[in-house]
This record gives sequence, C-alpha cells and structure tokens, in this order.
Amino acid sequence: MSDLWRRCLERLEGELSVEDMHTYLMPLQASEDAEGLRLLAPNAYTLDFVKAEFLPRIGKVLNHLNGAPLKLRMEVGALAGRRLDKVAPRPAANDAPEHNLDPHYTFDSFVEGKSNQLAKASAMQVANNPGRAYNPLLLYGGTGLGKTHLMHAAGNLIHANNPATKVVYLRSEQFVSAMIDALRTKKMDDFKRRFRDVDALLIDDIQFFAGKNTTQEEFFHTFNALFEGKQQIILTCDRYPKEVDNLEPRLKSRLGWGLSVAIEPPDFETRAAILLSKAAARGLEMPENVAFVIAKRMRSNVRDLEGALNTLAARANFLGQPITEEFAQETLRDLLTVHSQSITLSNIQKTVADYYQLRLSDLLSMNRSRSLARPRQIAMTLAKELTEHSLPEIGKAFGGRDHTTVLHACRTVRELCVVDGKLRQDWEKLLRELTG
Repeated sequence: MSDLWRRCLERLEGELSVEDMHTYLMPLQASEDAEGLRLLAPNAYTLDFVKAEFLPRIGKVLNHLNGAPLKLRMEVGALAGRRLDKVAPRPAANDAPEHNLDPHYTFDSFVEGKSNQLAKASAMQVANNPGRAYNPLLLYGGTGLGKTHLMHAAGNLIHANNPATKVVYLRSEQFVSAMIDALRTKKMDDFKRRFRDVDALLIDDIQFFAGKNTTQEEFFHTFNALFEGKQQIILTCDRYPKEVDNLEPRLKSRLGWGLSVAIEPPDFETRAAILLSKAAARGLEMPENVAFVIAKRMRSNVRDLEGALNTLAARANFLGQPITEEFAQETLRDLLTVHSQSITLSNIQKTVADYYQLRLSDLLSMNRSRSLARPRQIAMTLAKELTEHSLPEIGKAFGGRDHTTVLHACRTVRELCVVDGKLRQDWEKLLRELTG
C-alpha cells in the first residue's frame, strides 16, 4: 500500500464512520508514480460513490500530507499483484469436487434494487476474484433480505469460473455441531482439515457464534488459516458484527479486515419487481396492479413476499381462477392485515425514543432543540416509509404538526443519510429493528 494513502486513511478514520471506511475507502488500492496518486476501485458503483461523497476531502488530506498539490486519479481496476497469479486448469466434469450450493441461487435470479446494489456488486467482485478482492466479505441485514441468495450466487459463480475449486457452504449451527462431534470423537484434526482445505468457505448467520467460546476459538484459527492462504471467506450476519453481544473482540476485529455491506429492506419498486420476477419464473400470470398492491402493503422482506406469492398461486390453481386485484385482496386479507398492524406509529415512536434514550413525551413535544429535532425527523421518515398513513396523519401523531413538516423531515433525513455516516448507521439500525 502507498505510504501516502495509508496516512490519508489514518487521518480519515477520525472523521468518517467505521462503515464508510470499510465499505468504500479500505477496498481502494493505491499506487504512486511520477504523475501523482492513482486510486483503483473494485467496481463502478464504489468509484462513483467515492467520487461523489469523499473525493474532495480525500484530495485536501492528500495535499496536506504531501506538502504540495497532488494529482489524484481514480478508475476501476486492481493492482497487478492483487490479481490471481494463475487459474488452475478446468478438470473434466466428473473430476470436479462436490459442493452443497443451491443451484437456483444465482446472480441472474437476484432482483437488484437500491437496498442491495452494493452487496450484489461486492459479491460478484469476490466471486470473480476469490481471495483477492475483499476477504472476508460479510453481508449483514435482517431476515429474508437476500443475504443467503447472494452468498450461494457467489459460490456458484466461483465454481462455474473454475470447477476445480472446492467451495463449502454451511449454516453456523452446522459448524458448531461438526465441532462438537469432532471433540466427542476426538477427530479435531479431521475437522480442521475439512474447513481449512477449501478454496472458499461460506458460513451463514454467524451471530449464533455469540457466547460459544470454544466455537469462536476454533473459528478464529480457521479464519486466520484461510485468510493467510488467500482462500475466500464469505459470511452473513443479522446485524453489524460489532453490535453482536458476546462475540470476542479479536473476532470482531478480524471480521473488519475485509468488507462489510448492509442489505436493507427492499423499497416499493424493488418489492414489486421481486414479485413480478418470481411469478414469471414459475409461469404464473400476475398483473402489475396486483404486484403493486402487495408490494405497497407488505414492506418487510423478500421471504414474506414469496410466501404471499405461494399462497396466491396455490389458491388460484385450486380454484382455477386468474389472479386479479380483487382475488389477491381476498386471498391475502389476513396476511395483509397482520403486516399493516405489525408496524404502527406508536411502535415507531417508542422504538426511536428508546434508541436515542429520550422520553416519548419529549419526542412528541414542540421542543425544537437539535437533540430532539433530528430523532423526531427520523421517526417521521420511518413512519412515512413503513406505514400507509398519510402525511397529515403522521404530522398529527407527532404533536399536531403540519404535513409540510413531515415532508421536510423526509427530505432532510434522505439527504443526511448520504453525507452523514453516523445518521445513516442510526437509520439502518432502526430500520432493521422495526422490520426484523
């Protein structure tokens, strides 16, 4: 790494959030030449985001550290030394090692939206350059948002690019069970070989390692062995690892070596696209207006959307009826009612007040101090995003405020989420808590 870039990162660590550093700046590679400093981004999405949000500040810090103006260039790419030195010859199909990946989970079948765009791009980068792009790659977010899909998709692409690679996928509880069995039968050497003699290790839901000290100890050593051998590690977690209680600090530190990417609940457009895509994949005729109705009223996760689609398909097939808006409303009446009641204005208000350690009465008061105004704006925006209440109804619930105040709050929070790393972290945590 360029010494100048290393010192720039150290300076920026004191200004930016941990997530911004690990998601956007740490993955950049730097090289110095006679013309100045060249920064290489792993993909176009990262390049555009860094240019838009961080490049002016990066330039100022570099000029200060250099003692003179420095020419800075950015492009998509990777340093030659970080690419794979060679690719093993592809074996005959019957010589390829077995894997336990789900073949239905591919990047082609993954519906991309704003909430998962960076996660998909990162997983594809890892799959096309295993062990050299981001290691580990950790995808985190609530249940049913596509973490497992992307993990399998990356594993499938790694294997498709080179069938000689050994890719192992398992859930965290399977890792725990395998270790307990190895201890019981005194076959720990076999256990270690099983998980260290791989090209890519994929483990789902590592939050379940919390509190299991022996498991964490063994995974820590497995992690080190794989990392040093440039073997790819892909993990998922239901929250940012540093938020997981009873996870060892040294393990949390290791998980921060690579790239951690959040996957948020899909927005309305993505939810509708998911429904239409999955309906088409199973040969089911679903009009757009039906997908829009379901997407508007079910705001939680992809798994719930799939459940609704399965229910519709089963009843339509049984009755031999087409799926119309009226048919969908009748079939999913109870399910839609449950979803509309699961996230209420009062629930959002209490969750935000508890998160910021405020009294609910203060959050709803007319006090405009900054310590209250910003949490209040976030709560209003969450209410707009997660409920079907109108702007006037939301304003009334927040101390009788005007609908224009709610609209202003929504615009402010959306703008701040782009430039304020701490506020974006707060927004993502609250969103996961309310929709998880």
